[in-house]
Amino acid sequence: MEETQVDQETFIKQMYGYASLLYGRGMNYYQVKTALMERGLDETNATHIVDSFEVQMGDANKNKAQKDMLYGALWCVGGIVLTLAHIGFIFWGAIVFGAIKFFRGLSKM
Repeated sequence: MEETQVDQETFIKQMYGYASLLYGRGMNYYQVKTALMERGLDETNATHIVDSFEVQMGDANKNKAQKDMLYGALWCVGGIVLTLAHIGFIFWGAIVFGAIKFFRGLSKM
């Protein structure tokens, strides 16, 4: 009985790896779920694997968006501060780059 459970756990781990590969190739939720079911996984486990990947990818995208917003704000504010410091230069590049990065992150949220 232990051997059967070990085999099943190994199979599930292989399916997680396969799902990761499919997501890396740009497949969507339904395509990955269908591919897992074609490999012999039942619908409940396939749904669980795909849902867990969706949550992980959502968290990763949210973290990236927050970093983009932070760094964009820092660049933009830094450019504005240096421009207002009357150094003799207008730091348009930093201001525009920061604003674009900030709003790109905001749109991803």
